[in-house]
Amino acid sequence: MADVPDRLPRPDRSRLRPRRRRADDVATTPPPGLGDPVAAAGGDWFDDADRSSEGPSRSRRFGRESRASRPGRPSPAGPATDDGGSGRRRPPRAPRAAGRREPPWLVIAGILLVLLAVIVLVSSCGGDDPGSEDRAVVPADPGSTTPVGRTALSLLRPDAEARQDDLTRRAEAGFANPLYRQVPGGAVASAARVTKYRALIEEVAKDGDEDPDVLEGMVYLESAGRPEVLAGGDIAGAAGLTQIVAGTGTQLLDMKIDLGRSRTLTGRIAREVRRGRDAEADRLRAARARIDERFDPKKALEATVRYLKFARGQLDDREDLAVASYHMGVGNLQDLMKAVGQGTTSYARMYFSIDPRRTPEATALAVKLADDSTSYLWRVGAAERIMRLYRDDRAALTRENELQNRKASSEDVLHPVESTKVFADPSDLADAERSGEVEGLPRTALRANGIRIDRAMGELAPRLDQPRSRYRALRPGALAGLLTIGATVQALNGDATPATRLTVTSTVRDRDYQAMLGAENVQATRALSQHTTGWAMDISRSYPKGDTAELFQWTLTRLQALNLIAWVREPTAIHLTFDSRAATELAPVLRQAGVGR
Repeated sequence: MADVPDRLPRPDRSRLRPRRRRADDVATTPPPGLGDPVAAAGGDWFDDADRSSEGPSRSRRFGRESRASRPGRPSPAGPATDDGGSGRRRPPRAPRAAGRREPPWLVIAGILLVLLAVIVLVSSCGGDDPGSEDRAVVPADPGSTTPVGRTALSLLRPDAEARQDDLTRRAEAGFANPLYRQVPGGAVASAARVTKYRALIEEVAKDGDEDPDVLEGMVYLESAGRPEVLAGGDIAGAAGLTQIVAGTGTQLLDMKIDLGRSRTLTGRIAREVRRGRDAEADRLRAARARIDERFDPKKALEATVRYLKFARGQLDDREDLAVASYHMGVGNLQDLMKAVGQGTTSYARMYFSIDPRRTPEATALAVKLADDSTSYLWRVGAAERIMRLYRDDRAALTRENELQNRKASSEDVLHPVESTKVFADPSDLADAERSGEVEGLPRTALRANGIRIDRAMGELAPRLDQPRSRYRALRPGALAGLLTIGATVQALNGDATPATRLTVTSTVRDRDYQAMLGAENVQATRALSQHTTGWAMDISRSYPKGDTAELFQWTLTRLQALNLIAWVREPTAIHLTFDSRAATELAPVLRQAGVGR
């Protein structure tokens, strides 16, 4: 069960006030890339083989359709008027006075000719810019009026050109959790299923001049090694070992797919399985694979290789972009690159350039995808790592699988409770505060940087004969992270007035406090809470008006892509845990805010 905010349940007064904007009003991944993926894909997203704007395995993992694919959406601007939208009629013009002198047309023409000559001269001195047609117009970044905001933004805008390999590894780790939690039987069982196809994968990859490890990672991510899986139960949607949509298979990949007969055989297979007639079900599966090649593992793998070749041909022969397009679609990826304005570049450089203020058009496109397309390449990399561990260090994979499945996020991977200090009781926590192991929440610095402290935080402290302030503290690295979140959201919002503040509702606890909270709140985790390590916090999901929810979402996803946090949505709060590396990597924010020792 999920962790909960550090407060007792309150009466529901939602009917007494207008509903505030919440995080679930925006897409779950992370824009850019934003959200929790699962193993199976689905949905017939392919329209036209010549358009090639959609990949073979467009996901409906969250039961939502990409808004970019919905035709006929009305313009939010409403009808245009010639009065500036005021709704008032313009007064009639006064009639021209009789006998008015005509303008000196010859003089005006001469002036225009001189101006035209100057313009031509200036343009000829500028030189040619071959990339100007494809370059996106990048608006000026409003930046921030505070040093803390500028520092926080600089840390979340890494130099992807210089740090490409490091950022790629971090993003693969940051988005890996669902590949352990949301696959049938967990990572070890899924890797065992995929391994059965390794020889076939190597054969097809060799014939197609592809990397077998990449192809194997795609199989893990798409089907978890299940050649019969259907996305959403729809035979026209994504199906088979590599989750190919029927329309894409026939129109782009030259696959034999008899949809009507395949649908009939699929129904018969299900009936025979219910009756326990396995031999007959296997016979029908073989018949279906002959008329619907998506269910033939070799044919499916060969079709995936053909797609990757096609995609590379459209994307300057870049393997990373071709793999990313398998889920996003070539057309969508090209639109995203154009909006970022860098031309055809590495996926890492493009991804870490998506920014709500520097590249707002690209951010909007990423949000419209709304199905984790932007994190697909990172998840393929995470799947490749799982398969390597299965072959080379199965004990390590078993251990990581256990840690990834303890909670609804990877927080126990960041801080395994067996090897991370937890605070046992109030005296233990008091000692930690005196030594600087934890820092009390600096109300003034937090308030100046977009964070307010919930008044109810630590409300159970009097029962332990403790001040509430004892439970208003964090490890210095987590405090640096909290300040980074608040300052980033505030800076991206242009330091709006009134200030857009997030509310922190829970921070450090000791085991005594956690046990007392768990006895009174059924939503409290039964496992040892990361709050008792001082690395975790909860932030309310009620936000001020404006763009706060969207900017908070981007900030969380960027920190996740940097593998500095694990986070999950709870009914009333975002529960997040910072990695210990935040103590050094986000320390500049702490220093700039004048906090710490």
